Amino acid sequence: RLVHLDLKGAAPRSEYLEQVLPLFQALGATGLLLEYEDTFPYTGPLELLRAPHAYSPVELRALLSRARAQGLDVVPLLPFPLQFVLKHRAFAHLREVKELPNALNPHKGESLALVKAMIDQVMALHEDLKWFHIGCDEVYYLGEGEESKQWLQQQDNTPEKLCLSHIKAVATCLASSYPMVTPIMWDDMLRGMSEETLAGSGVPQLVQPMIWDYAADIDVEGKVHLIEKYRRCGFSKVWFASAFKGATGVNQSLTLIGHHLRNQMEWLQVASRSPADVLEGIALTGWQRYDHFSVLCELLPVAIPSLAVCLQALKNGGYSEKVKENVEKLLGMSNLEIDTFMSTSLGTFPGSNILTLVTQVSFYLKSSVDELLERNRYVTGWFSPYHRKRKIIHPIITHHFQPDAVSLLSKWNAVVEDLQAAMEQVFHKCAIEEWMEENVHPSLQKLQQVVDDLDEA
Repeated sequence: RLVHLDLKGAAPRSEYLEQVLPLFQALGATGLLLEYEDTFPYTGPLELLRAPHAYSPVELRALLSRARAQGLDVVPLLPFPLQFVLKHRAFAHLREVKELPNALNPHKGESLALVKAMIDQVMALHEDLKWFHIGCDEVYYLGEGEESKQWLQQQDNTPEKLCLSHIKAVATCLASSYPMVTPIMWDDMLRGMSEETLAGSGVPQLVQPMIWDYAADIDVEGKVHLIEKYRRCGFSKVWFASAFKGATGVNQSLTLIGHHLRNQMEWLQVASRSPADVLEGIALTGWQRYDHFSVLCELLPVAIPSLAVCLQALKNGGYSEKVKENVEKLLGMSNLEIDTFMSTSLGTFPGSNILTLVTQVSFYLKSSVDELLERNRYVTGWFSPYHRKRKIIHPIITHHFQPDAVSLLSKWNAVVEDLQAAMEQVFHKCAIEEWMEENVHPSLQKLQQVVDDLDEA
């Protein structure tokens, strides 16, 4: 049971991750799937890939050592296709399609050299790895570059074969230098391929596919057939991938625990109908962005109750009152709610104060400001955009809503100040800034502006 940490957005400080590892282990995790992206401390020609808040080698070694001490296997994930690499001007010449940082050009020798250099640097910081995830999902636009178009005109060449040869090249790159490590890949590019094409590609002997589906009502029957198909093609083992957050809305701020719990229960059904020797494990994904360029979805501390419920359900083969009590005990929570957002989400787990404050903001900030500015008749009737622009108001009207506006502003400023302080313990400045700009500033600035306009009028 691997907990996926998607570090391409709101990457927690290493101290926070070290704090939550014992909790992950107590909840039933047996490993971590670490998607570093630009938070890995690349060096040399790759140094420009590092984000300003990337982990240092010292921080990473300490984190990995803490994970080992907790008995957690670590599986690094390098997300080929490399959006976070190909967005840089220095690597733009390796794009499959010149304008798009979506896929590597598989025909250039330099592409594979880049892959190898990245794998080598990640491997150098990790010890005793059993698996290495090479991504390979959603490789859009592969086959649309000029060299690929020429390649596809040759007899018997197809987009599937191009994709498989690229996967094989990346997997071979890993396997030839690190024969003890098994490559894992997302399975979505393989699902629609014929058994004959897959079996003849040599890919099944090299990698383990990770079948992902984050829905609350997955096609169990279809998944069982897919596993049988992969077995017939020559794959020795498969993985599942469920989700504990980051899969119900691109800008979701609170986690729908019920959705994610149902997702795990569906995967348990798939597991019960599959041969016992075929399943290597399950990764509980926790996406932090839908891709490198999208906004942040739920922050890790906000989703810890969901992770707890999902891990415990998988560990115990289902969800019951006893499992719920166990989760509450481990999180220090007294009122875990599954099918609604928790209105008073107090807990004692690391980062629980962030969950409490984010819940307040998500539930009440926008609605309270909209209530005042759009549904208060004194504002809509006597201090409309027309009045505000000309700074005119009847003095008596100000008494009807100025105290409310000022008090609401001061209340939210205090909450946001507390949230900022809580987030500083866990996140770097850039993540806090982004979350605030997306989730807080639109409403708070509207409120501030109306108070300022009132003063001027």
